[in-house]
Amino acid sequence: MKYFIALVHKDNDSAFGISFPDLPSVFSAADIEDDLTANAIEAIRLWAEEEAPPIPSSYNDLMSRDDVRAELARGAFLTHIPFIADDTRTVRANVTFDRGMLDAIDATAKERGLTRSAFLASAARKEIEAA
Repeated sequence: MKYFIALVHKDNDSAFGISFPDLPSVFSAADIEDDLTANAIEAIRLWAEEEAPPIPSSYNDLMSRDDVRAELARGAFLTHIPFIADDTRTVRANVTFDRGMLDAIDATAKERGLTRSAFLASAARKEIEAA
């Protein structure tokens, strides 16, 4: 999994904006800070449908860039945004759960019209992206 370092911008009377020094054409915004990560993840995911994401720059590499230091001097701050590449390959995995947990997973998946695998993948993605 990759993490891209993003710059978060906030002017008075504006939404939070987020941009990516490694992905110059990718940006997003959110009215509240709590929505930034989800919106940024979605922006990267949409962009990655058309482009292959580069290897993310390290913190030290980004901090050596004049444009990044200038944004930070104007009040921006840095955050890490996780990126899970959508890959059409499926891989079989053997996992172990106690019976009660597996029954709860299966019941919830059925209620939502999902397979066990789809439910677990969705739950894992949400947990990883929320971190």
